[in-house]
Amino acid sequence: MSEALDDPRLTVAGLLAETWSGFAARITTQLGQHGFDGAEFEVLLRLARSECGSLRMSDLAAQTSLTSSGITRLVDRLVAADSVRREACTTDRRTTYAVITEQGHARLAAALPGHLELIERWLVGPISCDELASFEATLRTLRDGLRPDAEAGAKPRGESAPSVPEVPAPLAATAPA
Repeated sequence: MSEALDDPRLTVAGLLAETWSGFAARITTQLGQHGFDGAEFEVLLRLARSECGSLRMSDLAAQTSLTSSGITRLVDRLVAADSVRREACTTDRRTTYAVITEQGHARLAAALPGHLELIERWLVGPISCDELASFEATLRTLRDGLRPDAEAGAKPRGESAPSVPEVPAPLAATAPA
């Protein structure tokens, strides 16, 4: 049993959990200052980064950790806050799109600078550019294995992403290497 407890895989999993919980606590506080919970922010960010600012509700559920009914309830709240609207698909009556509104873009733009500062300070700033590229590739590999549907409805990589509310450039881009 002692050998199993010393397994470095347990250390890696524990470090990941500790890192994420510390980072998530900071995000929760920062987003709360802008009237968001994490799921609302994630949905608005995904919509803003998607083609035409919209995603099918089913794709939005696949990209988040929410069930179909959970995403419906969350989008209901965002519709009530005038941050999202629903649009019916013109070619398939069964399909509904969630579309970010100008109010949603404005809310996102207000929260993004502080959010990016947190990402810079606690997640990407402490590691080098080379480590960051490797870290991103590793995260994509892990995510693709665990959540193969996470990019459902997203534009293929390499295509230009739609514009997102303007925010300052990440600090790492201007910091000396």
